[in-house]
Amino acid sequence: MTGQVQGKVALVTGGASGIGEAVAQLLAREGASVAVTDIDDLKGPEVVAGIKKAGHDAVFLHQDVTSEARWVEVVTEVEKRFGRLDILVSNAGIGISVPSIVDMSLEDWRRQTAINLDGVFLSVKHCLPAMRRTGGGSIIMMSSLAGLRGALNLAGYCATKGGVRLFAKAIAMECASVGDGIRVNSVHPGIIDTPIWAKFQRTRREAEQTHRLIRKNARGWPRRSVAPASLPKLPAVCCIWRPMRQAT
Repeated sequence: MTGQVQGKVALVTGGASGIGEAVAQLLAREGASVAVTDIDDLKGPEVVAGIKKAGHDAVFLHQDVTSEARWVEVVTEVEKRFGRLDILVSNAGIGISVPSIVDMSLEDWRRQTAINLDGVFLSVKHCLPAMRRTGGGSIIMMSSLAGLRGALNLAGYCATKGGVRLFAKAIAMECASVGDGIRVNSVHPGIIDTPIWAKFQRTRREAEQTHRLIRKNARGWPRRSVAPASLPKLPAVCCIWRPMRQAT
């Protein structure tokens, strides 16, 4: 490893499994102190234990990303423990698949939107001031290829991930306009073999269909997808929103 983020402090939501776990591990190997947050109180501490066993610094914090009160507590805890915040990876998300949009309940629509979109909004709202106090940083929002071109039976999921993409672009413009030194990226992975796919399955038939879909279309696995050369580099599409500040 090359120590690209040596001495930095990172917060990774949804860090107990999948891409979030791989990102947290990579950041730690590259020299960052990592706060791993998730609702999974079993797997989350295991991820942190593995990072510490490898000789790196990390902490697990239970977090429901839809709770604004918890966001205040998490950012306060990170600054108290590490003294700063340099990197936010807003990765937590869920996917709800239905045969048709007419079969989707309003409850499921709102739950998915709350985690995938509201959670990203809250992450930026509460981490951005901490980064500005540090004097700069990097915000990485996990979108999806589905947020660029859509996907069958995933209309609600696509809506949230498309929202993340444009939200990232708008926040990049805001940061550029004030010259705060904060980079903003949205990352758009294709199909990566992570635990989220198991949550799409409701019947044996759906499980078999999901398995075939992954085998046919998967672009990679989490540890292979997070490239050491550049954090926001996955085997699909990475949209980097870093507009130049206009001269006055």
